Amino acid sequence: MTHPFTKLTTTASSKPPPPLITFTFLLILCIIGFYTLHHPYRSPATPPLRNPQTALHFQKTFLSLSSNYTVSSYLRDLTHHPHLAGTEPSLDTVRYVQSHFEQLKFNTHTVEYKALLSYPVHASVSAHFSNGTTVELSLTEKGISQNAILDVVQPYHAYSPSGSAYGKVVFVNYGREEDYRALEAAGVNVSGCVVMARKGSVLSRSGVIFLAEAKGAIGVLLYAEWDRLRGGGVERGTVMRGVGDPLSPGWAGVEGGESLDLEDSEVSKRFPKIPSLPLSFENAQIILGSLWGGFVPQFLNDLGRVNGGRIGPGPTMVNLTFQGKKKVATIHNVFAVIRGLEEPNRYVLLGNHRDAWTYGAIDPNSGTAALLDIARRYALLMRLGWSPRRTIIFCSWDAEEFGMIGSTEWVEENLVNLGAKAVAYLNVDCAVQGPGFFAGATPQLDDILIEVTKMVKDPESESGTLYDQWSAPNRIFND
Repeated sequence: MTHPFTKLTTTASSKPPPPLITFTFLLILCIIGFYTLHHPYRSPATPPLRNPQTALHFQKTFLSLSSNYTVSSYLRDLTHHPHLAGTEPSLDTVRYVQSHFEQLKFNTHTVEYKALLSYPVHASVSAHFSNGTTVELSLTEKGISQNAILDVVQPYHAYSPSGSAYGKVVFVNYGREEDYRALEAAGVNVSGCVVMARKGSVLSRSGVIFLAEAKGAIGVLLYAEWDRLRGGGVERGTVMRGVGDPLSPGWAGVEGGESLDLEDSEVSKRFPKIPSLPLSFENAQIILGSLWGGFVPQFLNDLGRVNGGRIGPGPTMVNLTFQGKKKVATIHNVFAVIRGLEEPNRYVLLGNHRDAWTYGAIDPNSGTAALLDIARRYALLMRLGWSPRRTIIFCSWDAEEFGMIGSTEWVEENLVNLGAKAVAYLNVDCAVQGPGFFAGATPQLDDILIEVTKMVKDPESESGTLYDQWSAPNRIFND
C-alpha cells in the first residue's frame, strides 16, 4: 500500500510544562482507546457492528493489557546511552523502534531527510569579580561519571554563533520587552553588556536571545530556576527561529532536493548573531550574587536569589566563549501503519519524537515507551479480531530538539495528502515527570479529553478520578 503520512501540526507539539503525574501515559492510552476502539472489527461482507457492549469490551481489554514491566523495559532500552539527533548512537533508537513495529507485524517504514544541525566544539564562561579574583565556571553537570562525560554533549545552545563576549553582567529577568522597559525606567542600558536571563514560560529561548541582541547586548547567559531541583542540571536547547530544516524552508530536505546555502539571508536570519550559553542555577547564583546596582521590584517575585536581587550592570565582568559547528546530517523518521477497515484514507496519527539532548529518560522516551506499548496493545487486539475504523499511523520523529525538524520536513513533503486525509494528531512527549498533571488539546478534542479524565482513577486518591484532581485547583471546567 502507499505509505500514509503524519503530524497535522508542527506548532502544537511543544512540551507541556512540568509537572506531570507518573500515570499520564495511562491517560494517553485511554484517549487513544476511546477514540479508536469504539469501532469494532467487521469483515467486509458483514454490516458494521455498532454494539456499545462490543466497543466497551475492546476498551476494557485494551486497558487490561497494560504492563508496567513492558513500559519500563522499553524505557531502559531506549536510554542506554545518549542519542542526539544526527549522531551514530541515535541510529540504535531508530533500529529499536523500527524492529518493535516490525515484530508486531505492522506495515513499517523509515523516511530520511537531510537537515542542518548544530553541535558544540568548545565552550567556557569565566567570571571576573571586583576584588580581582577570577572563577572559571564548570560547565560539566554534577553526578556524571567520567565515562559518561565523553558521551554526553556539553551544555550548549544549538545554532548559537561561534564567538566571544566580554562585558559587565546585567540581570534582565525573563528577557521580555516589559523587563527591558523596567530596566530602562531604572536607568539601566544593556548595550555592550552580557545579559543574564532566567527561562520563563512566555518567551521562547530564541526569543530571549534575539531580543537581547536587538537591545544591544553582546552575549546571553540563560538559566532555569527549576534546575536547582535537578541536582545541578543544565537545560540545553535550540535558539533557532522557527521550525524545520533552515536550508529547506517550506519544502522537505530530501536527498538530491533543492537546498539553500548557509550564507543565504533566508537561512542566516533564523540564527542569532550574538553567542549564548545555558548555565546551571548554581553557577547563575555565583554571578548574580556578585552584582551591584539597584533593584527592579518587578524582578523580585519568586527569585530565590542572593544579594537582595541587585541587577547590575556589573561590576562583575563575564567572558563567554562558544565555538560550534553546523553540519548537514541525515535524520530518520519511523512510521508504522494499521490500515483502517471502513475509512482507510482517513488518518489518526499518534506520535512522539525520539531524539534527546542526552539520555532522554523523561523527554522524550517516557512518551516513546508509552507509544510503543500502545502499539503492542493494538497488535494484541488485532489478534482478537479487532480492526480500527480509520487508519492509525504511529510516528517516531527525529531531530525535534533542534526545532521540530523531522516532523516538519515530513509534513512539508506530504502537506496535500495530510490536509485531505488527516483527522487528528495525538502527541506523547514528557509522559512521566513527577507530581501534578498537565494536558492540552485543540478545541475539537476538549470534550473527549475531559470525558477520558473522568474515566481514569487518580493514583493519588482512594476514590477520585483524574478529572477531579485536575479540575479542583484550576476550576476551569463547567459541567
